[in-house]
Amino acid sequence: MDHSATTAVDPEVTEAMLPYFSERFGNPSSLYTIGRQSRRAIEEARQKVADLIGAKKEEIIFTGSGTESDNLAIKGTVYKNRKKGDHIITSSIEHHAVLNTCKYLETQGFRVTYLPVNKDGLVNPDDVENAITPQTILISIMHANNEIGTIQPIEEIGKLAKEKDIPFHTDAVQTGGKLPINVDAIGVDLLSISAHKMYGPKGVGVLYMRKGVRIEPLIHGGGHERGIRSSTENVPGIVGFGKAAELAKKRLPEEAGVVKLRDSLIRGVLEIDDSYLNGHPTKRLPNNANFRFSYIEGESMVLNLDMRGVAASTGSACSSTSLEPSHVLLAIGLRPEEAHGSLRLTLGLDNTQEDVDYVVSILPEIVNKLRMMSPLAR
Repeated sequence: MDHSATTAVDPEVTEAMLPYFSERFGNPSSLYTIGRQSRRAIEEARQKVADLIGAKKEEIIFTGSGTESDNLAIKGTVYKNRKKGDHIITSSIEHHAVLNTCKYLETQGFRVTYLPVNKDGLVNPDDVENAITPQTILISIMHANNEIGTIQPIEEIGKLAKEKDIPFHTDAVQTGGKLPINVDAIGVDLLSISAHKMYGPKGVGVLYMRKGVRIEPLIHGGGHERGIRSSTENVPGIVGFGKAAELAKKRLPEEAGVVKLRDSLIRGVLEIDDSYLNGHPTKRLPNNANFRFSYIEGESMVLNLDMRGVAASTGSACSSTSLEPSHVLLAIGLRPEEAHGSLRLTLGLDNTQEDVDYVVSILPEIVNKLRMMSPLAR
């Protein structure tokens, strides 16, 4: 019940990767046969990822993670365009891979506007338009939020960015393989995705970079990935990403079917007294259900669910050890104590109605037990 943190590697993905750990181990930059085998495998994977998001093969840059892709998109764009301006627009609910990158850039002399969101976690395109100045050199708004699942009006923002001739980046790590994506239709110039969110391996990401866009490399070396991301390629990981992308494209209708399980889960959990849904009721990821419960803490629910065989979270896995309330939940107007009482349940293709029924059956008991122990409930 925590597929937004990561997914199991699909057996077909594992099978595709295995030869590149052993008999096809060649360096893809080598000219001899096993090197050419690796190069061919990378280019085939590049095409499969491009097909998933409606891009051209040459617009796909392989990286080491979604976080690296975000850093490369944001830092690379503003460093390349710093003579044109120093202003970045983003939202207050971005993943830390974007937020912390922007905070770092503020120490380097760049200015950042962090746009607010409404109670459902939506960015208002009018706010984006009003924030644009002659010095704006990048807009970065996530496709969908990793905690509350709210899907942003990316197409409208993309049109604005195009009209103003401002590069537009979106963090699509949570939507890649879950929602249909066409980079031309949504109007992005840069887009980040990660393999391990779509039943691929960890340690490999992609940055889509529209033809004609120019960014400054962050890693310098042998000129790999068209000089944008130097480093000997992670061939098994890239092959795995390609296979995962191929499978994800075929299985998109199945991802839509997860909505039925999600809605069943939401209905069941909201039967609990003083429980609420966080995020937009309909404009949300097909697998995401984020709740808050009065008078108790989400960490206690996570631990109690774990003891009953259910893996869940309070929000982003990247900040699960932090004692601070979620910046996303605070941004949608929750008080700190409300934010601390939140629980994220995210479904995958391997979940069943029986899984949902089990969680719905045990969660009321857990909530009631914790409330009896809580001084907040008295």
